[in-house]
Amino acid sequence: MPPSPDPPVSGAWRAGVDPVGDRRFARLPGPLHLERGGVVAQVGVAYETWGRLDAAAGNAVLVLHALTGDSHAAGPAGPGHPGPGWWDGLIGPGRALDTERLFVVAPNVLGGCQGTTGPASRAPDGRPFGSRWPEVTIGDQVDVEAALADALGIRRWSAVVGGSMGGMRALEWAVRHPGRVDRVVVLACGAVATAEQIGLYAVQLQAITDDPGWRGGDYHQLDGPPQLPGPQLGLGLARRMAQVSYRSEAELEARFAARVQPDGAFEVVSYLDHHADRLVRRFDAGSYVTLTRAMMTQDVGRGRGGYAAALRACPVPFTIAGVDSDRLYPIRLQQELADLTGVPLRRIHSHRGHDGFLLEVDQVAAILRDVLPSP
Repeated sequence: MPPSPDPPVSGAWRAGVDPVGDRRFARLPGPLHLERGGVVAQVGVAYETWGRLDAAAGNAVLVLHALTGDSHAAGPAGPGHPGPGWWDGLIGPGRALDTERLFVVAPNVLGGCQGTTGPASRAPDGRPFGSRWPEVTIGDQVDVEAALADALGIRRWSAVVGGSMGGMRALEWAVRHPGRVDRVVVLACGAVATAEQIGLYAVQLQAITDDPGWRGGDYHQLDGPPQLPGPQLGLGLARRMAQVSYRSEAELEARFAARVQPDGAFEVVSYLDHHADRLVRRFDAGSYVTLTRAMMTQDVGRGRGGYAAALRACPVPFTIAGVDSDRLYPIRLQQELADLTGVPLRRIHSHRGHDGFLLEVDQVAAILRDVLPSP
Protein backbone atom coordinates (compact mmCIF):
# COMPACT_ATOMS: atom_id res chain seq x y z
CA MET A 1 0.00 0.00 0.00
CA PRO A 2 1.57 3.36 -1.02
CA PRO A 3 1.90 6.31 1.37
CA SER A 4 -0.98 8.75 1.83
CA PRO A 5 -1.48 11.31 -0.97
CA ASP A 6 1.03 14.06 -1.51
CA PRO A 7 3.94 13.19 0.78
CA PRO A 8 6.72 15.79 0.57
CA VAL A 9 9.79 15.26 -1.59
CA SER A 10 11.73 15.61 1.66
CA GLY A 11 10.63 15.93 5.26
CA ALA A 12 13.72 17.97 6.12
CA TRP A 13 13.23 21.09 8.22
CA ARG A 14 13.73 24.23 6.08
CA ALA A 15 15.18 27.41 7.50
CA GLY A 16 12.99 30.42 6.80
CA VAL A 17 10.08 28.22 5.73
CA ASP A 18 9.21 25.88 8.60
CA PRO A 19 8.53 26.97 12.20
CA VAL A 20 11.62 27.10 14.42
CA GLY A 21 9.79 25.61 17.38
CA ASP A 22 12.04 25.04 20.38
CA ARG A 23 15.23 24.77 18.35
CA ARG A 24 18.28 26.87 19.05
CA PHE A 25 21.15 27.19 16.60
CA ALA A 26 24.92 27.35 16.75
CA ARG A 27 27.24 28.06 13.85
CA LEU A 28 30.52 26.25 14.45
CA PRO A 29 33.79 27.98 13.57
CA GLY A 30 35.88 26.92 10.61
CA PRO A 31 35.62 23.96 8.24
CA LEU A 32 34.98 20.44 9.49
CA HIS A 33 37.55 17.91 8.28
CA LEU A 34 36.02 14.43 8.21
CA GLU A 35 37.55 11.06 9.04
CA ARG A 36 37.02 9.73 5.52
CA GLY A 37 38.69 12.75 3.93
CA GLY A 38 35.79 15.04 3.11
CA VAL A 39 35.34 18.62 4.26
CA VAL A 40 32.22 20.57 5.19
CA ALA A 41 33.00 24.27 4.90
CA GLN A 42 30.66 25.36 7.66
CA VAL A 43 28.43 23.44 10.05
CA GLY A 44 25.32 24.66 11.80
CA VAL A 45 23.82 22.69 14.68
CA ALA A 46 20.22 22.71 15.85
CA TYR A 47 19.81 21.84 19.51
CA GLU A 48 17.41 22.17 22.39
CA THR A 49 18.07 22.72 26.08
CA TRP A 50 16.16 22.28 29.34
CA GLY A 51 17.15 23.63 32.74
CA ARG A 52 19.93 26.10 33.45
CA LEU A 53 23.71 25.78 33.29
CA ASP A 54 25.18 26.42 36.72
CA ALA A 55 27.95 28.92 37.42
CA ALA A 56 30.66 26.25 37.25
CA ALA A 57 29.20 24.73 34.05
CA GLY A 58 29.28 21.41 35.87
CA ASN A 59 25.69 20.20 35.65
CA ALA A 60 25.37 19.61 31.90
CA VAL A 61 24.05 16.33 30.47
CA LEU A 62 24.25 15.50 26.77
CA VAL A 63 21.33 13.44 25.42
CA LEU A 64 21.89 11.81 22.02
CA HIS A 65 19.14 10.68 19.66
CA ALA A 66 18.85 7.57 17.50
CA LEU A 67 18.66 7.28 13.70
CA THR A 68 15.40 9.11 12.99
CA GLY A 69 15.29 11.20 16.16
CA ASP A 70 16.19 14.86 16.47
CA SER A 71 16.78 17.57 19.06
CA HIS A 72 13.18 17.49 20.32
CA ALA A 73 13.83 15.04 23.14
CA ALA A 74 11.24 16.63 25.44
CA GLY A 75 8.19 18.83 25.10
CA PRO A 76 4.85 18.67 23.33
CA ALA A 77 4.12 18.47 19.64
CA GLY A 78 3.56 21.87 18.08
CA PRO A 79 4.76 24.21 15.33
CA GLY A 80 8.08 22.86 14.08
CA HIS A 81 7.69 19.59 16.01
CA PRO A 82 5.31 17.04 14.50
CA GLY A 83 5.46 14.81 17.57
CA PRO A 84 6.17 15.08 21.30
CA GLY A 85 9.68 14.64 22.63
CA TRP A 86 11.03 11.14 22.08
CA TRP A 87 12.20 10.91 25.75
CA ASP A 88 9.65 13.31 27.17
CA GLY A 89 9.00 11.14 30.21
CA LEU A 90 12.65 11.35 31.27
CA ILE A 91 13.40 15.08 30.95
CA GLY A 92 11.79 17.73 33.13
CA PRO A 93 11.35 18.93 36.72
CA GLY A 94 11.54 15.99 39.10
CA ARG A 95 12.11 13.45 36.34
CA ALA A 96 15.17 11.22 35.95
CA LEU A 97 16.92 14.00 34.04
CA ASP A 98 15.78 16.61 36.52
CA THR A 99 15.86 20.02 34.88
CA GLU A 100 15.62 21.74 38.26
CA ARG A 101 19.24 20.75 38.86
CA LEU A 102 20.58 19.60 35.47
CA PHE A 103 21.19 21.43 32.21
CA VAL A 104 20.12 19.00 29.49
CA VAL A 105 21.29 19.46 25.89
CA ALA A 106 20.02 17.46 22.89
CA PRO A 107 21.55 18.30 19.48
CA ASN A 108 20.40 17.18 16.06
CA VAL A 109 23.21 15.05 14.65
CA LEU A 110 25.60 15.98 11.83
CA GLY A 111 24.03 14.71 8.61
CA GLY A 112 20.54 14.98 10.08
CA CYS A 113 17.61 16.83 8.61
CA GLN A 114 16.06 18.79 11.46
CA GLY A 115 18.22 21.90 11.51
CA THR A 116 21.78 20.58 11.61
CA THR A 117 23.82 20.63 8.40
CA GLY A 118 23.14 17.59 6.23
CA PRO A 119 22.37 16.50 2.66
CA ALA A 120 19.23 18.66 2.41
CA SER A 121 21.02 21.81 3.64
CA ARG A 122 22.25 24.62 1.45
CA ALA A 123 25.90 24.28 0.43
CA PRO A 124 28.03 27.44 0.17
CA ASP A 125 26.84 27.89 -3.44
CA GLY A 126 23.23 28.10 -2.25
CA ARG A 127 22.15 24.76 -3.72
CA PRO A 128 21.35 21.69 -1.62
CA PHE A 129 24.33 19.45 -0.94
CA GLY A 130 22.49 16.42 -2.31
CA SER A 131 24.95 14.03 -3.96
CA ARG A 132 27.86 16.26 -2.92
CA TRP A 133 27.31 15.49 0.76
CA PRO A 134 30.35 13.56 2.04
CA GLU A 135 30.42 10.35 4.07
CA VAL A 136 30.41 10.97 7.81
CA THR A 137 31.26 8.67 10.70
CA ILE A 138 30.14 8.38 14.30
CA GLY A 139 33.45 10.05 15.20
CA ASP A 140 32.67 13.02 12.94
CA GLN A 141 29.31 13.41 14.65
CA VAL A 142 31.00 13.46 18.06
CA ASP A 143 33.51 16.07 16.84
CA VAL A 144 30.57 18.33 15.99
CA GLU A 145 28.99 17.70 19.40
CA ALA A 146 32.30 18.57 21.08
CA ALA A 147 32.44 21.82 19.11
CA LEU A 148 28.88 22.58 20.19
CA ALA A 149 29.90 22.00 23.82
CA ASP A 150 32.72 24.51 23.34
CA ALA A 151 30.26 27.03 21.91
CA LEU A 152 28.02 26.55 24.96
CA GLY A 153 30.90 26.95 27.40
CA ILE A 154 30.75 23.32 28.54
CA ARG A 155 34.20 21.83 29.06
CA ARG A 156 32.98 18.63 30.71
CA TRP A 157 29.68 16.75 30.67
CA SER A 158 28.28 15.39 33.90
CA ALA A 159 26.95 12.56 31.73
CA VAL A 160 26.50 11.60 28.09
CA VAL A 161 23.41 9.45 27.53
CA GLY A 162 22.18 7.76 24.36
CA GLY A 163 20.52 4.70 22.88
CA SER A 164 20.99 2.92 19.55
CA MET A 165 22.85 5.37 17.28
CA GLY A 166 22.93 7.74 20.27
CA GLY A 167 24.56 4.98 22.29
CA MET A 168 27.22 4.62 19.61
CA ARG A 169 28.03 8.29 20.00
CA ALA A 170 28.10 7.98 23.79
CA LEU A 171 30.69 5.19 23.44
CA GLU A 172 32.70 7.33 21.03
CA TRP A 173 32.58 10.27 23.44
CA ALA A 174 34.13 8.11 26.16
CA VAL A 175 37.09 6.94 24.09
CA ARG A 176 37.54 10.12 22.04
CA HIS A 177 37.19 12.70 24.81
CA PRO A 178 37.66 10.88 28.14
CA GLY A 179 38.69 14.11 29.85
CA ARG A 180 35.39 15.75 28.98
CA VAL A 181 32.96 13.14 30.33
CA ASP A 182 32.20 12.17 33.94
CA ARG A 183 30.07 9.18 32.91
CA VAL A 184 28.44 7.64 29.85
CA VAL A 185 25.16 5.74 29.77
CA VAL A 186 24.92 3.46 26.74
CA LEU A 187 21.70 1.69 25.77
CA ALA A 188 20.86 -0.81 23.04
CA CYS A 189 23.95 -0.78 20.85
CA GLY A 190 27.26 -2.58 20.39
CA ALA A 191 30.92 -1.68 19.98
CA VAL A 192 31.04 -2.39 16.25
CA ALA A 193 28.46 -3.06 13.55
CA THR A 194 27.66 -6.75 13.06
CA ALA A 195 27.34 -8.55 9.75
CA GLU A 196 23.57 -8.89 10.20
CA GLN A 197 23.13 -5.20 10.97
CA ILE A 198 25.22 -4.23 7.95
CA GLY A 199 23.17 -6.56 5.76
CA LEU A 200 19.83 -5.24 7.04
CA TYR A 201 20.97 -1.65 6.57
CA ALA A 202 22.36 -2.29 3.09
CA VAL A 203 18.99 -3.58 1.87
CA GLN A 204 17.24 -0.51 3.30
CA LEU A 205 19.70 1.80 1.55
CA GLN A 206 19.25 -0.01 -1.74
CA ALA A 207 15.50 0.50 -1.47
CA ILE A 208 16.16 4.25 -1.36
CA THR A 209 18.95 4.53 -3.93
CA ASP A 210 17.14 2.29 -6.44
CA ASP A 211 14.07 4.55 -6.31
CA PRO A 212 14.03 6.58 -9.57
CA GLY A 213 13.19 9.63 -7.46
CA TRP A 214 16.57 9.39 -5.72
CA ARG A 215 18.28 10.81 -8.82
CA GLY A 216 21.74 10.15 -7.41
CA GLY A 217 20.84 12.10 -4.28
CA ASP A 218 19.94 15.32 -6.11
CA TYR A 219 16.18 15.40 -5.55
CA HIS A 220 16.01 18.28 -3.05
CA GLN A 221 14.35 21.54 -3.94
CA LEU A 222 14.59 24.30 -1.35
CA ASP A 223 12.43 26.93 -3.04
CA GLY A 224 9.06 26.75 -4.78
CA PRO A 225 6.77 23.79 -5.31
CA PRO A 226 8.43 20.43 -6.10
CA GLN A 227 8.73 19.77 -9.81
CA LEU A 228 9.78 16.11 -9.69
CA PRO A 229 9.05 13.29 -7.23
CA GLY A 230 11.62 12.36 -4.65
CA PRO A 231 12.49 8.94 -3.22
CA GLN A 232 9.47 8.77 -0.92
CA LEU A 233 8.59 5.22 -1.95
CA GLY A 234 12.13 4.00 -1.31
CA LEU A 235 12.33 5.74 2.06
CA GLY A 236 8.95 4.30 3.02
CA LEU A 237 10.09 0.80 2.08
CA ALA A 238 13.29 1.23 4.10
CA ARG A 239 11.24 2.28 7.11
CA ARG A 240 8.98 -0.74 6.77
CA MET A 241 11.99 -3.06 6.87
CA ALA A 242 13.50 -1.19 9.79
CA GLN A 243 10.27 -1.19 11.78
CA VAL A 244 10.12 -4.98 11.76
CA SER A 245 13.64 -5.11 13.22
CA TYR A 246 12.79 -2.53 15.88
CA ARG A 247 10.08 -4.73 17.45
CA SER A 248 10.15 -8.29 18.73
CA GLU A 249 8.59 -11.25 16.95
CA ALA A 250 6.52 -11.97 20.06
CA GLU A 251 5.07 -8.45 20.14
CA LEU A 252 4.15 -8.46 16.46
CA GLU A 253 2.47 -11.84 16.85
CA ALA A 254 0.54 -10.75 19.93
CA ARG A 255 -0.62 -7.49 18.35
CA PHE A 256 -1.38 -8.61 14.82
CA ALA A 257 -0.93 -12.36 14.19
CA ALA A 258 -2.33 -13.10 10.71
CA ARG A 259 -5.45 -10.98 11.19
CA VAL A 260 -6.93 -9.22 8.18
CA GLN A 261 -8.75 -5.89 8.17
CA PRO A 262 -12.16 -5.37 6.51
CA ASP A 263 -10.37 -3.90 3.47
CA GLY A 264 -8.42 -7.16 3.03
CA ALA A 265 -5.07 -5.84 4.23
CA PHE A 266 -3.12 -7.67 6.89
CA GLU A 267 -3.14 -5.68 10.12
CA VAL A 268 0.65 -5.88 10.43
CA VAL A 269 1.07 -4.51 6.90
CA SER A 270 -1.16 -1.52 7.71
CA TYR A 271 0.95 -0.94 10.82
CA LEU A 272 4.12 -0.84 8.71
CA ASP A 273 2.45 1.41 6.14
CA HIS A 274 1.50 3.83 8.91
CA HIS A 275 5.08 4.08 10.18
CA ALA A 276 6.40 4.51 6.66
CA ASP A 277 4.01 7.36 5.90
CA ARG A 278 4.85 9.13 9.16
CA LEU A 279 8.59 8.97 8.49
CA VAL A 280 8.34 10.15 4.89
CA ARG A 281 6.56 13.28 6.13
CA ARG A 282 9.16 14.22 8.74
CA PHE A 283 12.50 12.87 7.50
CA ASP A 284 14.86 13.11 4.55
CA ALA A 285 16.03 10.17 2.46
CA GLY A 286 19.53 11.61 2.13
CA SER A 287 19.86 11.86 5.88
CA TYR A 288 18.56 8.31 6.25
CA VAL A 289 21.29 7.11 3.88
CA THR A 290 24.01 9.20 5.55
CA LEU A 291 23.19 8.20 9.11
CA THR A 292 22.66 4.54 8.25
CA ARG A 293 26.04 4.40 6.57
CA ALA A 294 27.58 5.92 9.71
CA MET A 295 26.05 3.08 11.75
CA MET A 296 27.30 0.50 9.24
CA THR A 297 30.88 1.74 9.70
CA GLN A 298 30.63 2.17 13.47
CA ASP A 299 33.66 0.74 15.28
CA VAL A 300 34.71 2.27 18.58
CA GLY A 301 38.09 0.53 18.22
CA ARG A 302 39.01 1.95 14.82
CA GLY A 303 42.51 3.38 15.05
CA ARG A 304 42.72 2.34 18.72
CA GLY A 305 43.94 -1.23 18.47
CA GLY A 306 40.46 -2.76 18.27
CA TYR A 307 37.35 -2.18 20.32
CA ALA A 308 38.31 -4.53 23.16
CA ALA A 309 41.56 -2.69 23.78
CA ALA A 310 39.91 0.71 23.42
CA LEU A 311 37.17 -0.04 25.93
CA ARG A 312 39.42 -1.79 28.45
CA ALA A 313 41.74 1.21 28.46
CA CYS A 314 39.01 3.84 28.73
CA PRO A 315 38.98 5.50 32.19
CA VAL A 316 35.42 6.85 31.93
CA PRO A 317 32.79 5.14 34.15
CA PHE A 318 30.25 3.28 32.04
CA THR A 319 26.65 2.27 32.54
CA ILE A 320 25.54 -0.31 29.98
CA ALA A 321 21.92 -1.34 29.45
CA GLY A 322 20.16 -3.55 26.91
CA VAL A 323 16.65 -4.68 26.06
CA ASP A 324 16.17 -8.40 26.61
CA SER A 325 13.94 -8.82 23.52
CA ASP A 326 16.09 -6.70 21.16
CA ARG A 327 16.85 -8.61 17.96
CA LEU A 328 18.51 -5.74 16.07
CA TYR A 329 21.08 -5.03 18.80
CA PRO A 330 20.75 -8.25 20.85
CA ILE A 331 21.61 -8.11 24.51
CA ARG A 332 24.75 -10.19 23.99
CA LEU A 333 26.29 -7.06 22.46
CA GLN A 334 25.61 -5.04 25.61
CA GLN A 335 26.91 -7.93 27.74
CA GLU A 336 30.14 -7.73 25.78
CA LEU A 337 30.36 -3.98 26.41
CA ALA A 338 29.71 -4.53 30.11
CA ASP A 339 32.38 -7.23 30.32
CA LEU A 340 34.97 -5.08 28.55
CA THR A 341 34.27 -2.05 30.75
CA GLY A 342 34.01 -4.04 33.97
CA VAL A 343 30.46 -3.07 34.92
CA PRO A 344 27.27 -5.06 35.51
CA LEU A 345 24.80 -5.20 32.66
CA ARG A 346 21.49 -3.44 33.30
CA ARG A 347 18.59 -5.29 31.68
CA ILE A 348 15.48 -3.55 30.39
CA HIS A 349 12.71 -6.13 30.44
CA SER A 350 10.36 -5.59 27.52
CA HIS A 351 8.42 -7.50 24.87
CA ARG A 352 8.79 -4.53 22.51
CA GLY A 353 12.25 -5.22 21.12
CA HIS A 354 14.84 -2.60 20.26
CA ASP A 355 12.35 0.23 20.75
CA GLY A 356 12.21 -0.72 24.42
CA PHE A 357 14.95 1.81 25.18
CA LEU A 358 12.49 4.51 24.06
CA LEU A 359 9.27 2.99 25.38
CA GLU A 360 10.14 1.49 28.77
CA VAL A 361 10.48 4.91 30.32
CA ASP A 362 10.13 3.82 33.95
CA GLN A 363 12.93 1.28 33.66
CA VAL A 364 15.26 3.68 31.88
CA ALA A 365 14.42 6.34 34.49
CA ALA A 366 15.37 3.93 37.28
CA ILE A 367 18.75 3.29 35.62
CA LEU A 368 19.43 7.01 35.24
CA ARG A 369 18.40 7.83 38.81
CA ASP A 370 20.70 5.08 40.06
CA VAL A 371 23.81 6.24 38.24
CA LEU A 372 23.56 10.01 37.91
CA PRO A 373 24.87 12.20 40.72
CA SER A 374 22.35 12.93 43.46
CA PRO A 375 21.54 16.54 44.35
